[in-house]
Amino acid sequence: MANIKSAKKRILVNRKKMERNKAIKTSVKTATKKVEAAVVANDQEAAKAALVNATSIIAKAAHKGVLHKNTASRKISRLNLAVNKMA
Repeated sequence: MANIKSAKKRILVNRKKMERNKAIKTSVKTATKKVEAAVVANDQEAAKAALVNATSIIAKAAHKGVLHKNTASRKISRLNLAVNKMA
């Protein structure tokens, strides 16, 4: 454990940021899985609805700095491709 006051604060701040980032990454994964599940089930309406939600969540994660912008774009692009192949 740190003895210096600023080091103690860094530990607390880093823990808070880690928990926030973990929550955001988890929501991205969940949204992605919902789209993929709808694609596998061949449910076009559910896939499109889940895609809109997932796109929003991924874009927010990129904006907050949790995901790199290219990573977010790649994820969104792959989900779009999967949904569009269903049609």
